[in-house]
Amino acid sequence: MIYCTKCGNALPDDAKFCNKCGTAIGASAGGAPARPSAGPGPAPSGPTVAPSGAQELKCPACGAPIKPVFGEMVITCDYCGGSVTLGGQGWKEIQKHTMLPLKVADQAEALKVVHAMMDTGLLHRHAFEESKLSEAKLSYVPFWVLPVSASTTYQYQAVATSVGATVGTMAAAELLGGALGGRRGGFTVIPIMAGPVVNPNRSETISGQYEYPVVAVKSMSAYQPKEYQFSLAERTLFDKKSVPDGTPILNGDLGEDAARFSANAYVQQLQSEAAHKKHSMVSQLKTEVQIADGELLHVPIWYFQLDRKSEKTIVLIDGYAGRVIRTVS
Repeated sequence: MIYCTKCGNALPDDAKFCNKCGTAIGASAGGAPARPSAGPGPAPSGPTVAPSGAQELKCPACGAPIKPVFGEMVITCDYCGGSVTLGGQGWKEIQKHTMLPLKVADQAEALKVVHAMMDTGLLHRHAFEESKLSEAKLSYVPFWVLPVSASTTYQYQAVATSVGATVGTMAAAELLGGALGGRRGGFTVIPIMAGPVVNPNRSETISGQYEYPVVAVKSMSAYQPKEYQFSLAERTLFDKKSVPDGTPILNGDLGEDAARFSANAYVQQLQSEAAHKKHSMVSQLKTEVQIADGELLHVPIWYFQLDRKSEKTIVLIDGYAGRVIRTVS
């Protein structure tokens, strides 16, 4: 057993990085942990193990043969669980390959989470009971998990000041109109809430930290998490022996470079939505994104399809945390 030089976490003898803090271990450490890179450019990766057009390559971890399938860009070795990815310079070993343990192993238990989600709200009572379960499966799905730091600067209009000025102007006009119209009777006092607005615009900056997951299987892009982030505290180095017998381990067809660009776009959208939620009349919004070296994370995912009348609902459940990842109707 060895220990991380940064956080002291106990690790297997063959560990290449710390699964707690991410620090590289041994000769590959280079004396320092990975630093964030500006923008969504390519991240450092392992040495090239085969050219991009190779019909067969050897697993860099155990030497077993790996035969790429057309379209796949992330392949997990059937023997040891080591993984390779296809980049611009060929097939390379994935330096960080982790997994989340399966804690919701029983289908009935996972369906309880779906039941609670579907029957939420008065109008949806008995929606689960009235649905037919047409498909249910458990598989380990690969995600590129990318540490992202984002800072968004924007301008917004101070609506309260503008409204106050408008009401004040209207009040003054009412008083002046009453005087010019010669109205008699009681004297009415109308408060003037604010004076003329010189510049109602304000500037603000909001920051966000994300461990953003990008699903590495293009056919599952419709179920891409938007605001969901996995709990990573108990993730471990990927070990094929920890996967229940018969549970599929999916390969991916989305490379890390593409995942970085996707994470950049998703986080910019989240930052924009946060700004608009906080203030109205937002303008001149600019977001700067930094993406650190990512990892490939295999997550146990329950996939359920339920049919109710003419409606079809697909629900993805995190088999580790027992939470709904995404629902598509």
